[in-house]
Amino acid sequence: MGDISVSGPVTGIDTQSIVTALVNAEQAPKQSQINKQSQTQTAQLSSIGKIQAALDAFRGAMDTMTKDASIGGLTAATTDANVSTVTLGAGASAGSYLLVVNQLATASKIATQNFAGGAKSVVNSGSTATTLEISQSGKSYGVSVPPGATLQQVRDSINAQYSSAGLSANILTDATGSRLVVTSTNTGAGTDITLGGNTGLEAGTTVVGGPPVNAKYTIDGTAQESKSNTLTEAISGVTIKLTAVSALPTGVSDESKRIASTITVTRSNDTLKSSVKGFVDTYNALMTAIGTETKVTTNADGSTTSAALTGDATMRSLQSALRNELNSLAGSGTLKSLAQFGVNTDQTTGKLSIDDKVFGAAIATNPTDIGGIFNGDNGLLARMKTATDSYALSGTGVLASRSSTLTANIKDLQVQQDSLTARMAALKTSLTAKYTTMNSLVAQLTAQRSSVMTTLNALNNPKTD
Repeated sequence: MGDISVSGPVTGIDTQSIVTALVNAEQAPKQSQINKQSQTQTAQLSSIGKIQAALDAFRGAMDTMTKDASIGGLTAATTDANVSTVTLGAGASAGSYLLVVNQLATASKIATQNFAGGAKSVVNSGSTATTLEISQSGKSYGVSVPPGATLQQVRDSINAQYSSAGLSANILTDATGSRLVVTSTNTGAGTDITLGGNTGLEAGTTVVGGPPVNAKYTIDGTAQESKSNTLTEAISGVTIKLTAVSALPTGVSDESKRIASTITVTRSNDTLKSSVKGFVDTYNALMTAIGTETKVTTNADGSTTSAALTGDATMRSLQSALRNELNSLAGSGTLKSLAQFGVNTDQTTGKLSIDDKVFGAAIATNPTDIGGIFNGDNGLLARMKTATDSYALSGTGVLASRSSTLTANIKDLQVQQDSLTARMAALKTSLTAKYTTMNSLVAQLTAQRSSVMTTLNALNNPKTD
C-alpha cells in the first residue's frame, strides 16, 4: 500500500484553505447583492440631498425676491440712516416721503427690591413652593418658585419659560446687592409689566425708565403713532424701522422743528435686470443639480454610465412642474411671458438664458410689465413656490420622504450585512470543527495503518537463528 503524500500538520491536508473557499462560495451571492444595493441606495440618498439643497436655495431666493420687491425693479433709500432703515416688500410703488421721528416706542421694564446677598440670595426660605405672577396686556404668566430657590434660579426659570412670550429677565448687581429686572420685547403704551403672587418679589418693585410709550412720527406732515418701532403699514409695501429720534437744528430746542429725512422708492432698471438675472442663475443652478444627478455619460469605448437618479420619475415630475410655470402667462400688461422680454429656455438642458438685446428693449419700454410677471399672488414667484411645495416641505415633502425611505433601506442592508457576517462566522467555526475532527480521524487511521503494516512486515520476515 503506497504512502499518502500530504503537506499539512497531522494529515497534511490544507483544511484552512478548504474552509475559506467553502465560506466564500456561500457568502459571495448575498454579499454581492448587499454591496450592489448599498452602493445604489447610498448614491441615490446623496443625490436626493443635493437636489433638496438646490431646491431649498431656489425657493429661498424666490422668498427674498418676493420680500424685497427687487424683482419689480424698485429700490428704497433714506437720507438719514441713523433715524430709520427701509426695506421693500410686495405692493411697493415709486414715491417720495418726508419722515420725522419725534419719539421711539419703548418697552416696559420693572425691577424688584434689592437683595443684599446678591444673585444667590434665597428668595423662598419656606418649605412650600410660591408663585410669581408676571402680568402684561391682560395676560398672566406664572413662575413657580420652589423652596430654597435663589434670585438667579428665578431669572433662569422666567427666561426658559417665557422668552417666546416676549418676556426676559436679568439681574443687575452693584455694591449694595442684586435685583431682578423683568423686561418686555413688546413695546408701546399699555404694555406695562406688573408683578404679583406670593413670593415677596412683588413687594417694593420699581418701574425702570418710565412707562412704555408709543412711537410718534409724521409722514409728509401727518402725525401718526405706533406701538412698535417697525412700521409695516405706514407706506404700502415699505417696511420702516425707526432707530432714533430725528435731530434738531443746531441751537434749536423747539420739538416741532426736528429735521425731516426723505424716504424714496424709485424704479431702477439696473436693479430689475440684476434681479431677473438672479432668478435665472438660481433656476439654472437647480436645473444643473437635477441634470448632474440624472445624466447618462457616454464613455470613450461607446458604453454608457448612468447617474444615481437617471430615469427617476420624481425628477421628471419636478422638472415638468417647473417648466409648466415658466410657460404660463402672467401679469396684466403687454408682456405676459418670459420669452417676450428675452428670457429663453434651452430645450435640451432646461436652463434659462437672457437675450440682452430683447431684454434691454423690454426694460426701456415696459419695466412695470416685467415686475408684474413675477410679482403678485398669481405671479411666477408665487406659482413656482406652490409648484415645488410638495417636493420641498421638510419631513413630509416628496424628497424628504425619499430620503427617509433610502435611509431606512441602508440601515436594513447594514442589518443584513451584520447577519450575513455572523452567519458566515458560524459556518466557518462549524466547518473548521468538522475538518479538525476529520484530521483527527485520518491521523488515527494513519496510525492504525502503520501499526498493521509493521505487524504484517514482521510476520512476512523469515526468522533467523
